[in-house]
Amino acid sequence: MEVTELLKYRENLIDSSLDSNRFTDQNTFLGQVLPLMYDAKLIDSEDYNECYYIYTQDNLKINGYSVNESGERLQLFIVNEDKLSLAAKPEELMISTKATYEHQFKRVTKFVNKAIKGYLNEGLQLSSPVGALTSKLASSEGADQFDVIEIFLLSASATVETRGSKPQPKKFDFEDEEISISYNRNRDRHSKSILVIKRLIDLNFLYSVEISRGAREVLIIDFQKDFSYQIEAIKAADEENFESYLCVLPATILAELYKRYSTRLLEKNVRSFLQFKGVNAGIRETIRLNPEKFIAFNNGITITSTGKQTKEENGKTFITSLTDFQIVNGGQTTASIFFTRKDGFSVDNVKVMAKINIAKNMSEHGLDDLISKISRFSNSQTKVSTVDLGSRNPQLTKIKSLSDSVMMPSGKKWFFEKSKGEFNTLVRMGGKAEKDFPKEVRFSKEQLGKYYTAWGDQPYMVKKGGDKVFKHFIDAISGDENGKGIVAIDRNFYEMLISRVILFRKMEDIYGAGKIAIGQIRSAVVPYCISILYDWIDGSKNGKVFDFGKLWLKESLGDDLATFMKEMMKLMNDLIKKYAASDDYAEYSKRKELWDNISSSMEIETLMSESNAKKILEKYSIGKDEMKVKLAKKSKQKFADLGDLQHNVMIFTKTADYYKKLGLVISEDISSSQRSKMDHIINCIVNHNDINPEHLDFEREIVHHLQSSNPELFDTIQVPTDLRWQDAFDLVSRIYNRTLEESGNILSAFQRQREIAKIKGAKFYSVYDEIGKLLCEGKCPTIRQIYSVKTTLSTNLQMGL
Repeated sequence: MEVTELLKYRENLIDSSLDSNRFTDQNTFLGQVLPLMYDAKLIDSEDYNECYYIYTQDNLKINGYSVNESGERLQLFIVNEDKLSLAAKPEELMISTKATYEHQFKRVTKFVNKAIKGYLNEGLQLSSPVGALTSKLASSEGADQFDVIEIFLLSASATVETRGSKPQPKKFDFEDEEISISYNRNRDRHSKSILVIKRLIDLNFLYSVEISRGAREVLIIDFQKDFSYQIEAIKAADEENFESYLCVLPATILAELYKRYSTRLLEKNVRSFLQFKGVNAGIRETIRLNPEKFIAFNNGITITSTGKQTKEENGKTFITSLTDFQIVNGGQTTASIFFTRKDGFSVDNVKVMAKINIAKNMSEHGLDDLISKISRFSNSQTKVSTVDLGSRNPQLTKIKSLSDSVMMPSGKKWFFEKSKGEFNTLVRMGGKAEKDFPKEVRFSKEQLGKYYTAWGDQPYMVKKGGDKVFKHFIDAISGDENGKGIVAIDRNFYEMLISRVILFRKMEDIYGAGKIAIGQIRSAVVPYCISILYDWIDGSKNGKVFDFGKLWLKESLGDDLATFMKEMMKLMNDLIKKYAASDDYAEYSKRKELWDNISSSMEIETLMSESNAKKILEKYSIGKDEMKVKLAKKSKQKFADLGDLQHNVMIFTKTADYYKKLGLVISEDISSSQRSKMDHIINCIVNHNDINPEHLDFEREIVHHLQSSNPELFDTIQVPTDLRWQDAFDLVSRIYNRTLEESGNILSAFQRQREIAKIKGAKFYSVYDEIGKLLCEGKCPTIRQIYSVKTTLSTNLQMGL
């Protein structure tokens, strides 16, 4: 990875953080970075509580915070404002000394120390976000709750090593600190040390997550270095793709592991299912009354890893380190041991059986599949979902294909980024992706889960975000194990889905940000208001549902609906503050009891009973039976999936010369089989033949590999693109989508286009009849037919039309 590559990446990152006046907004930058931190599993959710505070005199600063799901970890965020300037020179953005970052960390550590001592309570309103935080830190409740404070420094800078001919990327680690405190709990005085962890989130880290398609950060556990411990183990199996060890772990080690890493220890399907609030009663009782019998009563834990370090002593095998550590079974056991110890019970005499499976000689896909199966079978007696939460999920693949195929009534398309970094790779390889898909029409799979789930009666889950809300979405569309309740991922579903995206985002815009915002709790107010609307339409017993078709056709909210929702959000802003049993409104909005109190409140009853509200509900709702008839009519139309054709067009746009040069550059790094596949793609482009799905997948994989390992290579291949391929595809897609939208005759629509081409003297005008017939049957046109359309467009250009 070259430093120049990091600085190029920074340009896109900063550009996405600009406000309407082209100034870089710190909170927007923070919002851009948090999803990448979530992908790496450094945080439980991309949601955070905004609480900008700066006091220059004492050199204090904080931008926001969050509390992890299990509640014991406070995560603080600070943005390095010095590195956000658009005019910054490359040498100003390359940091080679830890002192530069230490200065920023000290702003937060000083804030924390002063807050714990109660020095910041004076002069801060308790109702303000930062006031709620400082009050919590100064209280016995906060002292008892938080065991770890994790500080994340977000800096749009490249960390480098300056030795040698040119700067090279480098990683800095920062020493942990401890804060000793004493506090009251149950009338008794307690003392403890809060662990302070400092973590730099720089361009090096962000770019690495981006090009790894959002893969979790590999967790390396060095037992000897971090815990002065080595695991005595017995090798139980040694197969081609994995080896297994059996061992016994002290509960104190598991408790310390959970303290340091929290839910990062857990495989994603396990993490998305388990509830970490509270302790398993049976585990607590065993630890309290029969700690020495714990190993007999408990099933133990299962761990997966991709690498190990071992040593032999006196004929015994000891594991000293594990790479890519994940607990796939026993997450509840691990968390319960930690919280039981936190509650004051000793776990010194508790031992836990463990099985450690170490994968080897496996591809990325094979490794994911192995870990997923180990997780599923290890949890066979626990209801852990077997759905794929990754980008290979078949439902997500269908949604991606629909986003490639379906146009809005205006002719605009949305871009679904199924895999992290997918859009940036498109931009890097040329074409007009940046122009066609501005950030307003792009969404990720994590956002998808939030937008879909928001239309329901669980706004507190939406506020939590993270794996659980995404799993809720996947479960909702996947049905049960017998296939019952599965949602058809078709055009109707996609239109509804995009309409939900529009509703959520437009309400965020209406709420506003910064000085012009309604308040400072937008991430809670928006889902709560959407749930109120749901409650009074779909959730009522009047036989009606919300008519998302109106939002689809308008591609926005109607003025009347926008005005009404703004008034509701103003009221909701006050209601959350009124009904929250905590000054920390953002955190309390993650609780079901707040939703129950607000949804049944007299204030909401009064608002929704007003004449204007009744008009809105009537206008934007439709009878369930009428909706069924409407959807059934649309479903009778055979819809052609244009996803693979769009990928073909993207490849043809880059031209055969591009792939010839690409093949030459990487020829020494690919196998003969891969060279054959590259040659096949080139031949398809030259002969105007469709590239089959197998070779399309190969192209995706090879491009992703290069983007991850050698992105500078793309800059060396300077070949003009042939955008007429995309123009031809867009014309066909536009006619097709518009006709479907208007419930028109597809064949007639393309016959009209044939006559236009014929009048203009185009050679292959009859191709429009061929395409019309195929689309009528729900079949996709061929790339050769798109070539013929391209030729008709070239005729138009030659005629000056």
